[in-house]
Amino acid sequence: MKDVASLVSGIEYKVGKLIERQHVQHAESKIYIVELQALKQTIQEQKQTIKQLEDKIRILKIAKTIETKEGNVDAKLKINELVREIDKCIGLLNT
Repeated sequence: MKDVASLVSGIEYKVGKLIERQHVQHAESKIYIVELQALKQTIQEQKQTIKQLEDKIRILKIAKTIETKEGNVDAKLKINELVREIDKCIGLLNT
């Protein structure tokens, strides 16, 4: 009977350890989820910054083209492209 009792207590000890490990893993999982969300937010903000900087670069290129007066045709084409893009955005906002 002692053998059965010692086996049961050994199993109880191991189950207790497994439960403890599971709680630790669950807590770590929550930490990683929060960290992942923060990183996703950072990525989203960086994408937005990149988009804004790309828009500024495009505007600067247009301004430089207009300044040189050699690229009047290119400037008009780019302005028309921007106007079409604005029209598309307005169309999307209206729907």
